[in-house]
Amino acid sequence: MDTVSENPNKPQKIKQPTIPKPNEFPSHLTTPNVSPTARALCDLLTRTSPLEIETALQSSNVHPSADCVIEVIKLSYNYPHSAVKFFRWAGRLSRHSAYSWNLMVDLLGKNQLFEPMWDAIRSMKQECVLSLPTFVSVFESYCTAGRFSEAIMSFDVMDRYGIKEDVVAVNSLISAMCREENQTCAALDFFERIKGKIAPDGDTFAILLEGWEKEGNAAKAKSTLGEMVVRVGWSQMNRSGYDAFLMTLVRALQIDEAVKFLKVMKDHNCFPGLKFFTNALDILIKRNDVVNAISMWDVMAGSGLVPNLIMYNALIGLLCNNAEIDYAFRLLDEMVLQGTFPDSLTYNMIFECLVRNKKVRETERFFVEMIKNELPPTLSNCTAAIKMLFDCDDPETAYEIWTYMVENHVKPLDESANALLVGLCKLGRLSETRRTAEDMMDRRIKIYESTMERLKYAFHKSRSGRDKYDSLSRRWKAQFKS
Repeated sequence: MDTVSENPNKPQKIKQPTIPKPNEFPSHLTTPNVSPTARALCDLLTRTSPLEIETALQSSNVHPSADCVIEVIKLSYNYPHSAVKFFRWAGRLSRHSAYSWNLMVDLLGKNQLFEPMWDAIRSMKQECVLSLPTFVSVFESYCTAGRFSEAIMSFDVMDRYGIKEDVVAVNSLISAMCREENQTCAALDFFERIKGKIAPDGDTFAILLEGWEKEGNAAKAKSTLGEMVVRVGWSQMNRSGYDAFLMTLVRALQIDEAVKFLKVMKDHNCFPGLKFFTNALDILIKRNDVVNAISMWDVMAGSGLVPNLIMYNALIGLLCNNAEIDYAFRLLDEMVLQGTFPDSLTYNMIFECLVRNKKVRETERFFVEMIKNELPPTLSNCTAAIKMLFDCDDPETAYEIWTYMVENHVKPLDESANALLVGLCKLGRLSETRRTAEDMMDRRIKIYESTMERLKYAFHKSRSGRDKYDSLSRRWKAQFKS
């Protein structure tokens, strides 16, 4: 590459990125499956002064293959000047492939060495290996550096280098611009200038719509979509663009607009798949927007799409967090009919909601259903249920849950056990409290000191209770205080 600048100290218009030192984990040391020859050459490049590299390479007696050259370039992005030396040296041994040239252009561009990059492009033209991918790399490098006008000028000179200015090139430049922060408007300006000369396709609009989605610009997205429909019509091939438009509306909480558009899409056989609805519901659930989430769910379910278990659980969780228990039960019944079977998470979210909202009868019935389906409540849900049931005057169901936990060896039982004892105390069922406490100590279940204080207060209300408490207390101290 004789026309690529050899001088590493040549001043650049853009400050060069800091080049790591050899001991700062060069990529060839951390990349697996590097060939021995490529690793040796990378070691030489990273440990040798740029002024001495050519001499060192000539003395190495290595004749790298085309694949080896590609390996070395890929691993040398942090050492651009050394890479140039290597590329020139390797080029004298054998002719470079088009892929090697493109990698070199990309390396120079990513390091903002734009003058040497154009030197390389001119050399590629002479070698007849220049192609559109070369300019795609140029677009990306200029846009990454924030030099958008120069990216556009690169497009404008493509024909001088024998590369056709077609819609693929247009899309590549627009894509490179839209990937950068808040540059979709600049990409749109370029599109407006070029669309009379080069007709856009579905991908052109999809790229712009994805840019508006990233920037959250619903107004621009609507305008772009309108033009898209007029110019390229409706097609399932353009689904990514439709999805981006829909997601822009969802993020802007324009759910009514999204629902209207979904109906139009359905009429044109372009209805989105589960991926869109999964992402949309995820956004609404994170916002705790139960009304719009239900609206979106109903549109999806009405279209014939069958949600998976993750989606059902996500919406049921949102419903339960907002005390929409009737709708949660409706989904529970519906999912079984759809062939999607609930799991432990499904049942426990509903059970927790019932407990939190003090639905005593429903908690009792649902507990029986959970046990029947072999998806029992979690330990924390059992404890919460025991506390709630005692507070709501249903000690029998509380005791049922406790008995289930003991018989099925649920552990640890401490929290639930203490909740049970406190509940019995509140009801004044002292004989039952004492028997239960003794049974717990037999099982080596820890009774908290705060619980013993509650028992003491309850038992000391009657003279006959004092002796019973004292006996219980001595045993407790012997077991847990020794």
